[in-house]
Amino acid sequence: MTPPPPPRIRPAYDADERTQLVAWLEMQRAVVEWKCEGVSEKDAHRSVLPASPAMTVAGVVSHLRWVEHCWFEVMLMGGAAEGPQFDDGPEDADMLVDDVPLDQLLGEYARQYARSNEITAAHSLDQAGQHPDFRAGSANLRWILLHMIEETARHAGHLDAIRELLDGEKGYF
Repeated sequence: MTPPPPPRIRPAYDADERTQLVAWLEMQRAVVEWKCEGVSEKDAHRSVLPASPAMTVAGVVSHLRWVEHCWFEVMLMGGAAEGPQFDDGPEDADMLVDDVPLDQLLGEYARQYARSNEITAAHSLDQAGQHPDFRAGSANLRWILLHMIEETARHAGHLDAIRELLDGEKGYF
């Protein structure tokens, strides 16, 4: 089952650190989902950025799903380094999803960030990563949350530009 999308709500100015970190990440995830609303299947897989042909709406959603998996399940929890970014395949393999429907990718992304939320809720912000094979595996949960806010917001911006080029839709918040 796919969880409902998070709300596009900024955290309170005086919220504690954990609440702010989680809420900012949730808001960026919600912006990603919002940018995908109403995109046709054809447009979801259409490249509009000549220098970045893999950066499609579908490709960005897939990438964000795998980034969540990498940081929360692999680096923080020490899980197996599985997924397209760990394979010997082509660069940006996590974005190469021409044959995967956007709804499926959005469902996988939502389930992945729901899992990330469970992990976040169960650990201290000071919890250090557990993966011994990667230098980044020593990052603590606070660092991972900040990185995921940055990563998700950057790609939400990409989706905003892609959407405007695809069909003229734009807007941030």
